[in-house]
Amino acid sequence: MNKELIINVTPSEINIALAEDRELVEFSKEKCQTGFAVGDIYLGKVRKMMPGLNAAFVNIGHEKDAFIHFLDLGPQFDTFHKMIGMLVQKKRVPKFENLKFTPPLGKSGKIGEHIQSGDTIIVQIAKEAISTKGPRLTSDISLAGRHVVLLPMSNKISISQKIRQNSEKKRLKRIVDTVLPKNYGVIIRTAASGTTDADIEQDILALVAKWEAALAKMRTLTAPAILSEEMNRVGSMIRDQLNGDFKAIWVDDANTYAEIREYITLIAPEKSKIVKLYKGQVPIFDNFDITRQIKSLFSKYVSLKRGAYLIIEHTEAMHVIDVNSGNRTKVENDQERTVMEVNLAAAAEIARQLRLRDMGGIIIIDFIDLHKGENRSVLLDKMTQFMATDRAKHTILPLSKFGLMQITRQRVRPEAIAEATEVCPYCNGTGTVSPTLLVDKQIENRVEYYATKKGIKNLTVKASPFVAAFLRRGFPSLRLRWMWRYKCLLRVRADQSIGVAEAKILDIKGRELS
Repeated sequence: MNKELIINVTPSEINIALAEDRELVEFSKEKCQTGFAVGDIYLGKVRKMMPGLNAAFVNIGHEKDAFIHFLDLGPQFDTFHKMIGMLVQKKRVPKFENLKFTPPLGKSGKIGEHIQSGDTIIVQIAKEAISTKGPRLTSDISLAGRHVVLLPMSNKISISQKIRQNSEKKRLKRIVDTVLPKNYGVIIRTAASGTTDADIEQDILALVAKWEAALAKMRTLTAPAILSEEMNRVGSMIRDQLNGDFKAIWVDDANTYAEIREYITLIAPEKSKIVKLYKGQVPIFDNFDITRQIKSLFSKYVSLKRGAYLIIEHTEAMHVIDVNSGNRTKVENDQERTVMEVNLAAAAEIARQLRLRDMGGIIIIDFIDLHKGENRSVLLDKMTQFMATDRAKHTILPLSKFGLMQITRQRVRPEAIAEATEVCPYCNGTGTVSPTLLVDKQIENRVEYYATKKGIKNLTVKASPFVAAFLRRGFPSLRLRWMWRYKCLLRVRADQSIGVAEAKILDIKGRELS
């Protein structure tokens, strides 16, 4: 399997597409400089206690108060809380390795016995703000590295279940025991298997230093304040998935390219050559056929082979997927076999859609009814197999008597589809746009304005492929006529992400002119 990471950088966001054998399997958008990402560690102030929910609302600087439940405090919260109070009050605190743990919290306590309104606590974002809900928090802090996950306030060493060789488990545990300070725990990740002792030691020491730097900041900051930021989505995806399957990482921004190359040189020098700067005239997503796949795969209707299709509906409470055979079952003799084939094809596509849209929470799938019990079992086994590559935690239940399959999937970020359901930027939700017959005149007016009144003689028009082809058609084309008429150098570039009623005018440095 060949994996490629295609990264499109714009002034406002970074678009990340992961393709396996040129087929899009993951897509995400990350706003630039928005903060409040999963993994960020904050110094927060308890705003309001909610005894009925056994929880509290915490101010971390987000527009909505974040939420923390008693079960998210962590077993050593009391020790943590006492240490934080001393740091905030600038009192002398013993070294982290010398702290003495209090008895761990049970699972049946009350949050009001441990914190009160106005208290300062250290928290980590476990789930981003979704819809009307603020971020979900935890005080059971963890810091992810390439080979290990560091757990302050713990003494446990856990090893990924995917590492099966006993000799390798013993080797990894020996390395961790040698370098890990007291009062720290570790989860050894699958990526640690086969790596050198020095790489694992360096990973642990870097995470310990990161944690100590966060603690040191508490003496100078006032809540709410950020103590430590998780690396951006691009960096975390590379950190978690970089392996021998990766063949290329394409980036269309020079600064981002330099950052990624520097990071990969640090963690895996032999892989630095796979990072490539894209310099083509065609937009990077168009060049790798990502734009077309996004448009087809993020729609309400998803086509399958031979006329079958899915209908995917999103609500705040759950996601519902309906499997339809189309006209296929009307032309086949063996109905049960045909239904089974459609359901298996649907299961494979649904597993892909869950990753692609990052759908989380409760997912209900209405498969076509199967009458044989063995076919129901096969469908469940196949669904489990298709979902095995999904890194998000999930649970799959057998088909109910109504033919429904229930899946719960970890949700830590808003679904990618949420970004595709904004008000239309061309008509602002009115349902009307300017007549396309006038688009060329609108573009000409703007070219004239910038070329003659602003004196900008090197311009680029970015438009939809249809409009771009129209401007370049014939001889002399509209583009050539405008160049002669307004005495400027004019290029026309097609971009599939631009609508037919819109066009962008860029200067020689690629900056959009407003």
